[in-house]
Amino acid sequence: MRKRDHNVLTNAASLLICGLLAGVVVAAAAFPAVAMSGLAAKAGAETFGALPKELTVARAPQISYLLASDGKTPLATMYDENRRDVKLDDISINMRNAIVAAEDHDFYKHNGVDLNGVARAFVNNSTAGADRQGASTLTMQYVRMGIAYSATHPADVVAATEDTSARKLREMRYAIQLDKELSKDEILERYLNLAAFGNGAYGVYAASQVYFNKPPKKLSIDEAAMLAGLVKAPTSFDPTTKSGYPQAVARRDYVIDNMVKTGAITQEQAEEAKAVKLVVKGKRAPNGCVATNEKGWGFFCDYFYRWWMSQETFGSTSYDRERRLKSGGYTIVTTLDAQAQRAADKAVRRAKKETAKEAAMVAVVEPGTGRVRALAVNRNFKLDNPSDPKNKPHSDPVQRKRKRLGNYPNTVNPLLTGGDGITGYQAGSTFKIFTVVAALEKGIPLSYTINAQKQFKSDYIIDRNSPAACPGTNLYCPTNSVESMAGVHNMWSAFGRSVNTYFVPLQQQVGADNVIDVAQRMGIQFRESGDARRATKEGGAEQWGAFTLGVSQTTPLELANAYATLAADGKYCEPIPVQEIRDLDGNKLDIADPRCEKRLSTEVARAAVDAARCPVGDRSSTSRCTGATAGNVRGIVDAPVAGKSGTTDSEKSAALVAMTKQYAVAGIMADPDWPQTNVKMGHNVPDGINPPVFETLRDAMKGKKRINFEPPGQKISEGDQRSIPGVRCISVDQAKSRIQGAGFTAVVSSARVQSDCPVGQAAGTSPDGRTIKGGVVTIQVSAGSGRSEPSSGPPNGGGPTNPGRPPGRDD
Repeated sequence: MRKRDHNVLTNAASLLICGLLAGVVVAAAAFPAVAMSGLAAKAGAETFGALPKELTVARAPQISYLLASDGKTPLATMYDENRRDVKLDDISINMRNAIVAAEDHDFYKHNGVDLNGVARAFVNNSTAGADRQGASTLTMQYVRMGIAYSATHPADVVAATEDTSARKLREMRYAIQLDKELSKDEILERYLNLAAFGNGAYGVYAASQVYFNKPPKKLSIDEAAMLAGLVKAPTSFDPTTKSGYPQAVARRDYVIDNMVKTGAITQEQAEEAKAVKLVVKGKRAPNGCVATNEKGWGFFCDYFYRWWMSQETFGSTSYDRERRLKSGGYTIVTTLDAQAQRAADKAVRRAKKETAKEAAMVAVVEPGTGRVRALAVNRNFKLDNPSDPKNKPHSDPVQRKRKRLGNYPNTVNPLLTGGDGITGYQAGSTFKIFTVVAALEKGIPLSYTINAQKQFKSDYIIDRNSPAACPGTNLYCPTNSVESMAGVHNMWSAFGRSVNTYFVPLQQQVGADNVIDVAQRMGIQFRESGDARRATKEGGAEQWGAFTLGVSQTTPLELANAYATLAADGKYCEPIPVQEIRDLDGNKLDIADPRCEKRLSTEVARAAVDAARCPVGDRSSTSRCTGATAGNVRGIVDAPVAGKSGTTDSEKSAALVAMTKQYAVAGIMADPDWPQTNVKMGHNVPDGINPPVFETLRDAMKGKKRINFEPPGQKISEGDQRSIPGVRCISVDQAKSRIQGAGFTAVVSSARVQSDCPVGQAAGTSPDGRTIKGGVVTIQVSAGSGRSEPSSGPPNGGGPTNPGRPPGRDD
């Protein structure tokens, strides 16, 4: 700090006089009759000399700003006190002159204590009936505020402001010392940044924004005078109230007249300033996630807030972390991509109105960083006011009978990210991706074929009375959503068409516990207690047959991030809402850096993506897709894309994931208030979940480079290929024996094909030539030289009819 030159004798005299007069001044204010007794002066001098000289002022609470990822677009502000320190050069000269005119005419002349003012106060306070004066200089006022802000106990705050001789003596002692250590401009800058201006504005920066919606550097004479006048009594002179407005104008004019007396302005300037009508143009700064810059951004803001509150870096307790956020003056550049967020908001609200029971939820994650780019749901981030209920009746009939309201259209529940009782939603066959990954890790290639029957009789044990059990057994027997899905499938075609009776046997082969392990490595958290128990060895993970069909609960954010791991070649990144945090001094905190680790091999991730291109209508040079459950996504997004749709039993929830190399978008439609809803959640219909997902991805990709996914290697795609033996024109039994002897699984087609072989004999195989070791080879049966017979069902029969559709069925 820059020191100013002082005359030693002047300072010594000041100390002596202040010591003698301080106690007298205060005593005169309270007890005029004893002010001249000499007792007060003696006590004042002795106490003054014993006071400490050093004053340490803690930095006052500062507002924290949240910005979108561009570092410019405002997201939200958070504060205990709306204050932002600014340099004196960024404060209008009018404001500097006005505060001196209002509070301390001789500020630039005295050495922290105005001896003339002390004397005047002594004379005034000794006069019966006179208004009491305290003789506080601007420097002494700053000392008082500084002590109060530095206090760590409420009693210390009271001591800093109560009207006692001890307090006045302490202020004088510290003021003189400060005046020696700091320049006048430094003191003035600190004062203007610390003072309270009413209406939640602390410091001149906040005050100029709240009252005039401009930076303090642009304050005019009349505006500066009004603000300076507020410091004395912010409530009484409040220009935003009917009673305060005329007093604010009168106080402003008083300050303007004093600016003439101090020589800051001319009389002509004063008259012009007083003629200006006082108009308050600003407003209180929005505070917290219920007051974000744009509608619909509150859920992202809340996700950021919950993330901050979970970081021990910001304090050991939740109280410490919140205080640091709301008083630390941070500039936080979040990961929110304004383009993607606006697209998501528009899409979910187009699909479902805010008043709909169904929540259309979309999360967007950047592969390779974990940066959460958007979170949107057709709800308002707002607490429902019990005295003025805006929410609709609860969708759960039991709760509705109890007159409970639902969490729509207003809620602050973390619907998209989980927590506070939100455990997630079933995402259906989107979970089949975890079985794909587990199989690939076990060395099973994408070309691996299974004869997917109409109904698969598994080895998984379930309740004998379950509709998903084979009749008369306790074995899990899943079916497909439509019978035509049955047949021989490889991993591409089975994933593209979402064939349940391919993935349950595949999961059984690689082990359900291994599939669950993959899901956990890719970020599925199992928040629901039943899911968490079943996902453990003790809970019977190896017997969770329906896991691959998506009966476990997840959130849109988890799902998007899991698929993002694949787009990032197996690099898992913890979801994060920040990309840069700077403290009040401009120092960058490394806590905003991505937190990533390799959890899947590059080859496995690329192969899984190759399969995931099939469901959304895309394909690579290596993929062999034969169907798609969301085949229009590729054309709408107009970029290389991968993903998967999912629907649960009775369509109680629906999901879709679609991703490019830059964005992974996951959407889930469900009723958060009543998971057992009787409303069917649609897919590829205007009010279903598919449009919000692919519209968000389409709009987020506008202006972005189209990057193709890297195709997988031949080994993980094709596996160990073996030659299929010839079977033409031999008996079916001989053909089966020959194929099985070569290490393949033989099935007989129920169709007949035109052939020059005798009727009923083997006419050939599908595939022919070569296929994967252990794969399925279908024996085609000759119909003779006549016309081929149509198939009457899947190869090798289809098993008993479905006694009940299991959870996790897909379209």
